[in-house]
Amino acid sequence: YIGALGARVICDNIPGLVNKQRQLCQRYPDIMQSVGEGAKEWIRECQHQFRHHRWNCSTLDRDHTVFGRVMLRSSREAAFVYAISSAGVVYAITRACSQGDLKVCSCDPLKRGRSKDERGEFDWGGCSDNINYGIRFAKAFVDAKEKKVKDARALMNLHNNRCGRMAVKRFLKLECKCHGVSGSCTLRTCWLAMSDFRKTGDYLRKKYNGAIQVTMNQDGTGFTLANKNFRKPTKTDLVYFENSPDYCVMDKSAGSLGTAGRVCNKVSRGTDGCEVMCCGRGYDTTRVTRVTKCECKFHWCCAVRCKECEDTVDVHTCKAPKRAEWLDQT
Repeated sequence: YIGALGARVICDNIPGLVNKQRQLCQRYPDIMQSVGEGAKEWIRECQHQFRHHRWNCSTLDRDHTVFGRVMLRSSREAAFVYAISSAGVVYAITRACSQGDLKVCSCDPLKRGRSKDERGEFDWGGCSDNINYGIRFAKAFVDAKEKKVKDARALMNLHNNRCGRMAVKRFLKLECKCHGVSGSCTLRTCWLAMSDFRKTGDYLRKKYNGAIQVTMNQDGTGFTLANKNFRKPTKTDLVYFENSPDYCVMDKSAGSLGTAGRVCNKVSRGTDGCEVMCCGRGYDTTRVTRVTKCECKFHWCCAVRCKECEDTVDVHTCKAPKRAEWLDQT
């Protein structure tokens, strides 16, 4: 636990932090613990969003970049990772504020008194999520690294970080409790709450699909379009500079793990289909016996009893490239 070990020791040993991040880490060890727990959540979300893709957001142990050399290329995958991680930091801190886990923040102090929406007036009550604190701290902590250097990649990262932060705010929703005779809504008490993180993940995944390729403008302050036929990126669009590798074969320099051995769907025409996932190399089929619960019956009062059923399914996995092809790439 970060508090018991001493914030200074922990923060000095986290690889890849710049000075400002170390200072924030030492000053707010409880926030850093929330950020660490939030990291598991956004990595899981990234892997959920890309589970059917050649690049499946795979992580590398003992690598402080988490995703390895994929992050060196200014690709749309890197753009997505910066956005979802930034969103994850906002989400984790905001939630920790509302749950009373942090000394420095609690519920949103501005949500007091009366307000109105399309259904009429209501009183602010309960605990509104303090999203503005989450965004402020995430901006200070996550952006600190990019502000150390003034190059094109830092500008790209700052833009995508902001997209991620604002994506969480986009899905705040008003939740209300009705008061009055038998729940008639003569009086309402309402609060603002974040939606499930999956909504942010789905939204950023769409932004990944529509990410816009850009180049740095001549004075180094912003972007110009790489292709004049595209529309200009807005503040909510993900931007990237370089085309992605195809992720078909293992290429350590590009951070590609390849798709050899990945499970694919024989009948799908999408990205999870064997044709696309295996890059035309073909696939092996293995017959596997699975044990599942079936014929479940509810028994009074409180038990559900199931039988165990066996079924046999075919599992398709991508073939490895022929040795010569593989050697060319590494």
